[in-house]
Amino acid sequence: MERVRIGIIGSAFSSNIHAEAFQEVPEAELVVACSPDSSHVENFAAKWKIPDAVTDYRRVVERKDVAAVVIGIPNHLHRAVAVAAAEAGKHIIMEKPLAHTLEDADAIVEASRKHHVKLMYAETLCFTPKFARAKALVDEGAIGRLYMVKQNEKHSGPHSDWFYDVQRSGGGALMDMGCHGIEWARWMFGKTKPKSVLAHCQRVLHSHRTDGDDNSVVVLEFEGGGIAVIEDSWAKPGGMDDRAELYGTGGVVLCDLLRGSSMETYSTRGYGYAVEKAGETKGWTFTASEEAHLYGFPHEMRHFVRCILNDETPRETGDDGRATLEIIYAAYESAGSGKRISWPYKPQFPDRVPVYPWASGESAATPSRASVGT
Repeated sequence: MERVRIGIIGSAFSSNIHAEAFQEVPEAELVVACSPDSSHVENFAAKWKIPDAVTDYRRVVERKDVAAVVIGIPNHLHRAVAVAAAEAGKHIIMEKPLAHTLEDADAIVEASRKHHVKLMYAETLCFTPKFARAKALVDEGAIGRLYMVKQNEKHSGPHSDWFYDVQRSGGGALMDMGCHGIEWARWMFGKTKPKSVLAHCQRVLHSHRTDGDDNSVVVLEFEGGGIAVIEDSWAKPGGMDDRAELYGTGGVVLCDLLRGSSMETYSTRGYGYAVEKAGETKGWTFTASEEAHLYGFPHEMRHFVRCILNDETPRETGDDGRATLEIIYAAYESAGSGKRISWPYKPQFPDRVPVYPWASGESAATPSRASVGT
């Protein structure tokens, strides 16, 4: 069997999920892991039986035996690593979002085209088994003409500090999780062009930690009349919530991604990858089993690897990641101005982080954050 030899760049949360996913992809072989913290990446490599661990991403992209890299690092680092990988002729699997600015996203897309490598955008909701089945039902006409979708993802906030630093992340809950719902909605509606977006953002729980939003609502209208309502929050207690609704002229599909396959659990101590941060897992919770599989990570990685082997266009490309990021820019501009943003749309400051129009104080309800985006 021909196998694709892969380097993983990153060794934290998303990279652990990626490494777990590749255990179900026999066509892939993990050959090297990279992270600037030598002890962390060595432990990561040992955990997933990856034979080599390095601290400089250039040692990964320069290896002749590596055909593709998986990038799961803070958003502001995406451009440098992805462009270097493209220049070295490596295919790229990029964890969401594509970049933390539109200028960086354009540089990544251009580099992949110039050097003829595949740029695969790892939007897992487009591979999640429940959502993929829902998409198949829509495509076969089971619920008539799809006219509205709703998706929400909510929890009490990320564990890693860099998510709260908008200069590194690009924004708050809308940037972190809204990118999922936006691309999922584009996919559900056949990737038709957006027509308008109306958004509202709040900072209700994490004002002491971030200039970004921790609660957001986006109403996205597509050409042809389809509407998506996308809700994301870092301010919801009680654990993770992830669900979707699809409404057609002849039916409806309701998907609860986690609760329908979880276990009811009671713990006085809490549980998780770091018990000291597991306050949300104390008491009664809904504990997911095989979470990576439920979210479709193995399906996603298997698809990307087979696209490399068979020289096929992936379901989710760099262009999709770029389109999603453009909508995020428009949503933050809407939230900042209190106005609906219509297409054709071009952000005024593609070199600034997307959250800038809202976090800089253009919204009367938001305190001034003059340093954001500079």
